[in-house]
This record gives sequence, structure tokens and C-alpha cells, in this order.
Amino acid sequence: MQNSTPYILEVRPRIPERLARLEELAGNLWYSWDLPTRDLFSHIHRSLWDAVGQNPNAFLRRVDEQRLIEASEDPIFLASYHRVLAAYDSYHTKPVRNRYTEGFAENDLVAYFCAEFGFHESFPIYSGGLGILAGDHCKSASDTHLPFVGIGLLYRRGYFHQTIDSNGNQNAIYTDSEFENLPISPALRKDGQEFRVSVELPGRSVAIKIWQARVGNVTLYLLDTDLAENTPHDRIITHHLYGGDKAMRIEQEIVLGIGGVRALAEMGFAPTAWHINEGHAAFMSLERIRILAGKGLDFASALEAAAANTIFTTHTPVPAGHDHFNHGMLLSYFEHYYPQLKIGREDFLALGHAPDTPDFNMTSLAIRCSRYQNGVSRIHGKVSSKICAEMWPGIEEEENPMRYITNGVHMPTFLAKEWLEVFERFLGWGWSQQLTEVDFWKQIDNIPDHQFWSVRETLKSRMLQLIRQIVSQQHYRNHGSEAHLDRILKYADPANPNILTIGFARRFATYKRAALLFENLDWLRQIMSDPERPVLFVFAGKAHPADIPGQDLIRRVTQVSRLPEFEGKILMLEGYDLRLSRRLVAGVDVWLNNPLYPLEASGTSGMKAAMNGVLNLSVLDGWWDEGYDGKNGWAIKPVSELLPEAQRNREESHTLYELLQDQVIPTYYNRNKMGYSQEWVKMSKNSIATLLPRFNSTRMVGEYVTNTYVPATRQYRKYHDNHFAGASQIAAWKSAARQAWPGVAIRLLNAPRQSVMFREGVRLEVAVKLNGLKPDDVVVEMLIGYLFNGKDIRTSRKSSHQFKPLHDLPETGEHVFALELMPEQCGKLGYRIRVYPYHGLQVHPLELGCMRWL
Repeated sequence: MQNSTPYILEVRPRIPERLARLEELAGNLWYSWDLPTRDLFSHIHRSLWDAVGQNPNAFLRRVDEQRLIEASEDPIFLASYHRVLAAYDSYHTKPVRNRYTEGFAENDLVAYFCAEFGFHESFPIYSGGLGILAGDHCKSASDTHLPFVGIGLLYRRGYFHQTIDSNGNQNAIYTDSEFENLPISPALRKDGQEFRVSVELPGRSVAIKIWQARVGNVTLYLLDTDLAENTPHDRIITHHLYGGDKAMRIEQEIVLGIGGVRALAEMGFAPTAWHINEGHAAFMSLERIRILAGKGLDFASALEAAAANTIFTTHTPVPAGHDHFNHGMLLSYFEHYYPQLKIGREDFLALGHAPDTPDFNMTSLAIRCSRYQNGVSRIHGKVSSKICAEMWPGIEEEENPMRYITNGVHMPTFLAKEWLEVFERFLGWGWSQQLTEVDFWKQIDNIPDHQFWSVRETLKSRMLQLIRQIVSQQHYRNHGSEAHLDRILKYADPANPNILTIGFARRFATYKRAALLFENLDWLRQIMSDPERPVLFVFAGKAHPADIPGQDLIRRVTQVSRLPEFEGKILMLEGYDLRLSRRLVAGVDVWLNNPLYPLEASGTSGMKAAMNGVLNLSVLDGWWDEGYDGKNGWAIKPVSELLPEAQRNREESHTLYELLQDQVIPTYYNRNKMGYSQEWVKMSKNSIATLLPRFNSTRMVGEYVTNTYVPATRQYRKYHDNHFAGASQIAAWKSAARQAWPGVAIRLLNAPRQSVMFREGVRLEVAVKLNGLKPDDVVVEMLIGYLFNGKDIRTSRKSSHQFKPLHDLPETGEHVFALELMPEQCGKLGYRIRVYPYHGLQVHPLELGCMRWL
């Protein structure tokens, strides 16, 4: 045997004719959110289903043919099979015109670019929150029948599988996917040939194969450079998700952005709205500009035409988190490319200019090449407005074009199946069509408390079963004893799910403060020492392999869990993935989240927990600042950002301990004769009623449609018609306005009155030096409102009033503007007067970033 050569022979089963559509079900990621579909495969062979990671394609390649034959002759299985097919066919044949699609014209199409997509653990081309969010975006685009395609990269090596040793050290295990086991197929031409495109890298051309994945009603196209005609280096560009050095990162982003635009064009798609989800795909705009420049447009006109229907979503709450490349590296990749944009070297580099860094910044590029920009929560929108303020230097942060659309999560994916029958019985058959109707969800109160509690206990029991399985495997692999395992799992008992269980599961990054709970171990020991009111804390999550401080946090949790007084009461689970996530967000009683404010851009795990009746205990950051109402969970109010981080940790952990000790634990254990806490059930119901309709991805996608996609497609048509006349017009006007603006000035002509009676008018006149601009090139505006702190106008209460142009002042070269003001409020008001350039073809009135204040 020592000298023998091993060979592999794969023997695939024939699928019986009766079950022929199993392959169709396995080839559409609809299975990632339709549990009955996944149950079909599980019923055929449960242990194999688990062994292949609940991957239906791998399952159908490995299952014994006799099992399939038996299933095809089982009337109970066939009944389930036909019910699934009926639901599948119904889902894919619904009328496509609805309130989400009615604003689109016949040939409109949204192209959504992202570096990762997370649909299901069987399709590992994601690493964390960004990918899961992108996956949920695609799923809701499918649910609402949007004209929508996704563009990403097909990684053979996705994010790592995690194990944790007995000392708490994280081990990263990488495995390469076999594409035949993934729900993908090559994108083919009508003649059966594969679609291919290429991108230029220094000294060579790199070929790209296009794959497609069906996601319900929409398609995701994935780019792959692992082709025989490419060099060994270029074959691995798309090999590893977020792997390699800076050179590999820029090459991945060139393939994604430039290659993605070329792929869509090659397949005959002409998107009318382009969405850059995080800056990794920002090179997409350069390629669109290059194409337009090739049609005869100058750079400025091509930029306006491309930016008019481009949406950019930033997910990063700190400047250091934005991708950037030094100029030398960038030019080595683009020295032959940027001349095709019809600009010089300095103008090209200026597209990625950001303050306080000499590098080319991908976020800056994305902002300059888009006209719709948003953060992913209300707080994050404000943070992003501040971070990106230099993009609009004359505009105050709260008024610049950066807006927000709060993230949401896909309800069919993350709502536990145990709720489905209960909701149908007490909310009505069409409950799933009411996802965004806040008033509708008040009917949650119709569910009897004892039945609601029974579902919650069932979900916890299922979760505890998986926890015991994970901990046992981890324990025995680390050579632990059976007796010790019993002690570790004392409180994780599926047969007794009456112990308060608090979950913390997410990426182990330092700002998420996984160890905040351990700030004062003496106090924590006191909180957890009551035998009549036990508490179980469950931790799970991965740290990036290069993030040593993040891995230290995993070690810290493990070390505390080994202390005698916390043994069995704190568990650190390994192998965090989507399957474990779904169990945890449905099964724990409390979802703990304590990021360092304001570094949580949005956060979505708490949304998934809330829709399952889990109560959030979280810092008021990200989405929770919008979701918390005082009756649906608990809030840790962040202390001042100006304090040292150590002091912030101490003070906020103090609040955490007080909430646990005085509210969370007493409320949970204040049980009635039926064994549950009525107050807890009331809060849990309120969690679902107030949070599910507001933080699901159907609402999120609907906001993108209303606020960005439909306006972007309409704006593009304005710019595109008549050989891009609109784009050329706005580009020429912006150039003239920028040149004139340094010489624009405003002064007051008449002495303003300081006191008037209510309903008494006030006339104000100003003279504006336009420096070559016309009166209709500017807006002269008054902002008026109640004073705040004696001097600033309270933003939330201010109103605006526009001055009207009157006549020229020939002797000074100025133009007179006047306003007849009738104040609508009584009291002490403050007002300010300003002038800014304006054109009717602008997307945002302040997008030029120019302003003069009186």
C-alpha cells in the first residue's frame, strides 16, 4: 500500500423520474430561506444531510440511489415533495407588477455589486455581516420581483472554519469548494458557449468566466479567474475571499468593478441603476465612464452620466476601514487605463483624494462617481456625513447629500419555523404579506401567553441541543473527560429550558467589546451566584486570522468560562456559521450587544433575534437607537465619546450589571403558576410587534426602490436622452459654477427689523455678486427657526424661504434678491441667509458642495 497511487471514482445516483425536480430545487437558492425544501433532503437521509453541511447539491451527488427510490415510492414523502413544488412554482409565477415595481419602466434593471454574498452555509462566499446583508438584499429583491441582478466574485476558498482549543486559541481551517457542489452553473450564450470577458492588469490580460446562481426570481452573476489560460498568479485572484496582500486586493476589486461591468455588457444587460455596496466595487464607475467616453463624451459629461444613476452604500463607521491604495500601486494598474477616460494623471488621482491621507481612497472614488449615497442606520448616516464632509466642503454635515437607509433582515430566512403555524392561526393566512405594516403586527397580542411561551421554550430547547453537540465535539477533540463535560453542560439542558439564557454571537472585533461583561468579575459573580435564578451566557464568533486583539477576546471568554464559579454558566462555542446563528437568534432569551459607540454601523443580529421574540440588551448604537422604545428590550446609554475608552468601559459595564441585576433577571424569574413571567412575555410580544415590521429587508429594499433605484433610473433618462444632452449640460454648468464661485459674495441691503407682530410681514433684500453666473443659477435662501443655546437654529424646527430675483445693480455688478417673510411662529427666532448654486438637473440641490453665508 505504501507505494500505491490513490484514485478517486465518484459514483452518482440516478434520480428517479418522479423526483426529477429535486435538481431544480437544489439549483435555486430559494432553498436557503424555504425550510420545507431543505426538509425534503433531510427526510431522505438525515445523517448525510448534516454531513454535507445541508448542501442539497452535494447531497444529490452522494446519496444512495436506493434511498431516492424508496422516497419516490413513499406517499408521505411525495405529498411533501409536491407541496414544495407547488409553493416553488407559485413563488416564481406571481404577477411581477406590485407596489415595489410600479415605478420601474419596462426595461429598467438594477445592478447590485458587492464583494461577498451570504445566502446559506452551503454556499461559502461570504465572511460576515456585509455578505449576509447582501444576501438578504437579493432575497428581498426576489420576493418583491424587482428587475435586479447581482455581481460578485466566485471564491473557491471562502471564509475559514473555526475551531477553538482548550486554551481558547482560535484555529482557522480553510477548505476549497468544489464548484460542482455549489448552486451555480456557467452563464451560456445561445449557442451553448460560455460567456467570457477580460480585464487588463500590468503587462497582461486576465480572462474571466461568468457563473450564475439563481436566487429565487433574480440572478447573481459571479466572476472567476481560475482558468487554464491565465497565469498561476492570476488564477488565484478570485481564489480566496479577502485573502492575500494589497496587490491581490486591488486585483480582486478590478475584476469585480471593471470585470463586472464588462460581464453585464457581454451578456446584453443595460442596467439603469447601479448600486455599489461598499467601496470594494467602486472601480465599476471608472469602467462606465470609459465606455461613455468611448462614445464621444468628454470626461466631465461621462462622469455626470455615470454618476446620475449610481447608488453608493457605505457600511464603515471609521475612516481607517475604507479601502485605499498608494498612488504608485494604483498607477501601475491604471497608467494605460486612465487616458481612456480623457483625463490626465493628476485628475485621475484626484478622484480618490481624501483628507489626511496621501492614498487613493475607494470611498472617495465611490462618492465622487455617485449621486445617491447612504449609511446603514440613522446614527451611521450622521457619522458618515461627518467622515465624508470634505466631499462637500461648503456644506454643513447635517445637510450634505449623505443619507441613511437602515438595514433589515430577511424574515423567511431568520424567523424560526415554529412561529409559522402560530402566526397563521392568530394573525391570519396572509400574515407574510403584511411584513411592513406596523399596525397589523399589534395582533401579536392575540396569541395566548402560554402558547407564545411554549414556542419560545421549544426554540430554546432546539438551540440547546445544538449547543450540546458543538460543546461535546469541541470538548472531546480537546481531550476532555466525560465527567467534566457533564459539569460544563449542566445548564445547557434541552429537557429543562427554563434557565435564563443570554447570547452574544458576532465577529470578535475589539470595538464589539465581547469581554465588557467581564469588566468587574466580582459583581458578575454576585449576579450569577443565585441558585434559584441561574443564568447561562453563550458566546460565539470568529476573529479575523490577522486580528490578534480579536483572538485575544476569544481567549479571554474561554479563560473566564474555566473559572470554577463560572464553569457551565459561560460557554464559548466554536464554528460560528449561519446555521448556528439561526439557532441562537431564535433560541436565547436575551441578545447582548455592547459595541463602542458609535462604531456599530447598523448591526443586524439583534433584528433577527427580535423577530423571534428575543429581547435585546444593547448599547444605543446602530439600529437599536431606532428600535428601542422602552418596552421591547433594554438599553445601555453610551457615555461621552470624549472620555478615555477604559472609563467608558467601566461606566457602561456598570449600567450592564445594573440592568442584569435589577431588571433582566428579576423579570425573567417573576413567574406565575403556569411557570412563565407575564411581564417577560409582554415584552417579548412587543419585541416582535414593534421591530419585525420595521427592520426586515422588505422594508429596506422598498426604501432603496423609493429613494434611490427609481429616482436613479429616471435621472439617467434625463441625462441620457438626446445623445446625453442633459449630462453635457449639467457638466458644463457645474464647471462654470465652480470657476465662478470663489468670486460670489452676498450682502444685506436693508436693515432688518428685530421685532414684529404675529402675521406682520418683514421684507429683506440682499445683493449677490454672481461673478458671471445668472440669477437662476443660484438659490438665495433664509433658514429660520427657534434658537438653540441662544444662538444656533434648532435644526429639527427650521423652515426655509427662497428669495426672488429682482434686478441688477449696474454700478456694483450685483443682483438684488428679495423676500417677503410672514413668520409662522411666535417667540425669539433666529435666521440665517445663504446662497448656493443650483440647477434643475441636479440630483441633490447641494451636490456641488458650494455655499456662501451672509
